[in-house]
Amino acid sequence: MSILKILGAQLESMTQADRQIAQFIIDHPERMLTLSSAALASATGRSQSSVVKFSQKLGYAGYQQLKLAVNKAKALEGQSPGGVIHGTIDASDSYMTILQKLIGSKLLSMRETSSANSEANIEAALDALVNARKIQLAGVGASSLVAKDFSFKLLKLGRTVLLDSDSHIQISNASALNDADVLMALSHSGRSMETLRIAELAKQRGATLISITGLQPNPLLDLADISLFTVADEERVRSSAITSRDAQLMLMDMLFILLLRRQSDAYEYIHRSETAVTVLKA
Repeated sequence: MSILKILGAQLESMTQADRQIAQFIIDHPERMLTLSSAALASATGRSQSSVVKFSQKLGYAGYQQLKLAVNKAKALEGQSPGGVIHGTIDASDSYMTILQKLIGSKLLSMRETSSANSEANIEAALDALVNARKIQLAGVGASSLVAKDFSFKLLKLGRTVLLDSDSHIQISNASALNDADVLMALSHSGRSMETLRIAELAKQRGATLISITGLQPNPLLDLADISLFTVADEERVRSSAITSRDAQLMLMDMLFILLLRRQSDAYEYIHRSETAVTVLKA
């Protein structure tokens, strides 16, 4: 996952000192790569020790490792598919420019979402889903559409799945969960009131909570036992839940494919489903 994306997502939650350093790196990554820790400290009005501690808070051994991460992030920016344009869609853009920008935003979102999730977290989520007695999915708006798609896939595997578009029914279902169950809560902002209340109740009941949120600090992430992330820059396309929806769908599809591999009788269930549907296609 690009360190520049992580800095941007976490900027508002940082201390004033860390925010000044982070903002400088976001605004001037090329210049930062030419600066020593002392020079960066001088440019941001902070101390050299503040720059080193900032690097360590991000999980790096020191400032040089942070510079390597920024250099890698800049290199990845140049690896977009040929001819694809990234950027904000303007009213004056031509049809072809809008199409290129939209496709570029979607591809970037999916690629960065895959990078944002560690294999360890994916495996933890799979373990929870495989062993769950019941799986409840929670989400509102566009997230509810992604949840519905994933519920259909889980049902094909013979899993017991709870999902309803009515938040009253969702929270009622959560009240019947226990420590053998899983709640998977989808909210890119991590702040959807209905999803938060459902997640809080599920946690009280002892269920394992898997959150799927953006990288920015948020209350749903704080509640979660297992955290998965989506990366989306909606400002690039100026429309609600376009790239975030694609990021969620890609992550759910990946989980489904991995579940197929983990569940020993998965293909038997899939075959039954396909056979049953052929009756309606005759």
